[in-house]
Amino acid sequence: MSLATTSLFGAVPVESETVVFRTWAPAARTVAVRLDGGDQPLTETDDGVWKGPAPAAPGDDYLFVLDGADAWPDPCSRWQPQGVRGPSRILDTGTFAIEPRPALVLEELVLYELHVGTFSREGTFDGVIPRLAGLRELGVTAIELMPVATFSGNRGWGYDGLYPFAPHPAYGGPQGLARLVHAAHRAGGGVVRDVV
Repeated sequence: MSLATTSLFGAVPVESETVVFRTWAPAARTVAVRLDGGDQPLTETDDGVWKGPAPAAPGDDYLFVLDGADAWPDPCSRWQPQGVRGPSRILDTGTFAIEPRPALVLEELVLYELHVGTFSREGTFDGVIPRLAGLRELGVTAIELMPVATFSGNRGWGYDGLYPFAPHPAYGGPQGLARLVHAAHRAGGGVVRDVV
C-alpha cells in the first residue's frame, strides 16, 4: 500500500516500521502524533484533515497533540487497551486470519441479537464462540452484536458512542472480536455489529 492511497483515518501500518496517521482537527493550527520517540508533526491536507507517516509499528502506543498542548487518544482508534482515557495502540488488522464470510441469502437471514458482556459466563467474545453451534441449531444465520465499542468501565450497554472502531478490552479487544468472527464464519454464519 502506498502512502498516497492511505485514506483511512487513524493509524495504518503501510510498511515495516512506518505507519500513516490521519485525523480530522479543523480548528487546530498544528497537529502532531506523540510516540515513544517524541512528537512527529502531521501535515494539513484539506478540510481540516491532518496526515503523515511516522516511524512506528503495530503495538506502539500513540496520542494526537493539538496545538502543542493537549494530547488525546485517536477518535478513530482500532485498539484502546487502557480504556477511553489511555493512549491508542497501533493495530495491523491485516494479520488477522478470518475465514471468508459465507454467502447469506437476505430472505433467509435470521438474526440473534446478543450482548457480549452478558451472553456467557465469561462475558467475552471468546465466551460466545462455544454457543455458536446451539444458535445455528435454532436456525440463526447471523449474530448481531450489541455495541462493542470501547467505553468507560468494564460493563455497560456500549451506547456511549466512543471509539466505534476499537472493540472493548474487557470483551477481548480486537483480537477477541477477530476470533469470534472467524468462528462464526467457520460455523456457516455471519456477524452484524450494532454501531452507535
